Amino acid sequence: MSSETVSTPGTPPTSPAVGKKKESVGELLFEIFCASIFLGMIGLVFYNAFLRYVFGGSYPPSEEWARFLFIYITFFGAIEAFYRHKHIAVDMFLDMCSGATRKTLEIIASLLTLGALALLLKGGIEYVLQTMDTNSVATDVNMAWINSTLPIMALAALVIHLRDFILLLRRPVESFTKADNQGA
Repeated sequence: MSSETVSTPGTPPTSPAVGKKKESVGELLFEIFCASIFLGMIGLVFYNAFLRYVFGGSYPPSEEWARFLFIYITFFGAIEAFYRHKHIAVDMFLDMCSGATRKTLEIIASLLTLGALALLLKGGIEYVLQTMDTNSVATDVNMAWINSTLPIMALAALVIHLRDFILLLRRPVESFTKADNQGA
């Protein structure tokens, strides 16, 4: 896609000046939450590296907490990417199509995405239920708290994509144009 237009499934192409909207308080708080998790993980890794190189030992619970925070930032970061349509998408073939063909292909792709997210949600819930009686080794944290980020991410992505799917269905066929890839 060119740098002048932004077109994702469910949203019509817009120019950067028009497409820029002010962030809501919820979006800002979620970004602060994700940044706190990320900074906490970096701090714990730095702390452990400092202990290892200065004192020749480490503090095992900090390694485990850093790993847990990495899991959290991975899944909560995925929610952020999904919400902002910044996730990886392979749309080379789709960009060559326009009109009814492109809309049909986008609907099929969206249905497949919804199915995959539903499977991920179902599997994530089953995984959390399987680990409810398991505690971590170094910190004695119940692993269901750590593993719950998977179904949370899947549910959030499912809701976001369902909203986008409804917008996609309502979009007129004429708005589905070929992507301008000459300068890319």
